[in-house]
Amino acid sequence: MLETSARLLQLLSLLQLRRDWTSGDLAERLGVSTRTVRTDVGKLRSLGYPVEARPGVAGGYRLAAGSAMPPLVLDDDEAVAVAIGLGVAAGAGADGGETFLTALAKLEQVMPSRLKRRVEAVREATSVVPEVDPAPDLEVLGAVAAAIRNHERLRFDYTTHAGTGSARHTEPHRVVRWGSRWYLLAWDLDRADWRVFRVDRIAPRPPTGARFRPRAVPEDAVQRYVVARVGRATWRYRARILVHAPADEVVARIGSPLEVEVLGPRTCRVEVGSDDPDQLALWITQLGMDVDVLEGDELRAAFGRLAERLTRAARVPPSP
Repeated sequence: MLETSARLLQLLSLLQLRRDWTSGDLAERLGVSTRTVRTDVGKLRSLGYPVEARPGVAGGYRLAAGSAMPPLVLDDDEAVAVAIGLGVAAGAGADGGETFLTALAKLEQVMPSRLKRRVEAVREATSVVPEVDPAPDLEVLGAVAAAIRNHERLRFDYTTHAGTGSARHTEPHRVVRWGSRWYLLAWDLDRADWRVFRVDRIAPRPPTGARFRPRAVPEDAVQRYVVARVGRATWRYRARILVHAPADEVVARIGSPLEVEVLGPRTCRVEVGSDDPDQLALWITQLGMDVDVLEGDELRAAFGRLAERLTRAARVPPSP
């Protein structure tokens, strides 16, 4: 049985290596008869692999695209390349970052130690020009993503914005990327409530293996909750603005799940915030929409400073 299973994996690897194989070529590479190849192809089909057969003297087999994604067989170099690529994509904040993380967690969970060392060596020997915020710790992100995927309770030490530390025992639900930051939405078992944690402030403890049944939360509700909690907790300045544009256009331009209150067919109200009112004013002008500041003296003053700078920049300099 073990020999047959190993041969099936080898056959699958060959079929993934190139598009078309003749029965003779496969039989020669596997060291078996063409009849055994036909039997093994039938076993792969029963496992969900869409192996197509071509009749005739020069007939053979090819691995086609199926309706579901079957498991892949990667050699050492391919596995290392995929792990590095997933890590770069997740660390760069690319769209779909959480998907990259869960895929990376699955891959590293089954990756042999020798390959993990190769991946780690590439990460340690590689420098990336930093963005405004530092790249996330992929080891921490991977541990969090793995706990979410496996529905395992997550224990970790957490450092708050004020610098105080605490031990947390949670049921991790979702990782949310907002801008260049990563946040964990989890059910805090000690506080019996939802909490949002910045992933870069998490230091995971060894896993206990304790499992839990995930709580049903809609995806849009997850994003709204995280944005609301993060905004209220970190914004130094808040304001309400009236935007003279349809709400759906405003949502598309903002690009982040802020609360947009519809007031009419071409007007809506948005609560915004930032640590820097000047940066907030500049960001709002980049929306390309007319706005009125309903609440927020700091934002009004920032718009005044921005208007003065733009007016000076628009002046025609005197001739030398």
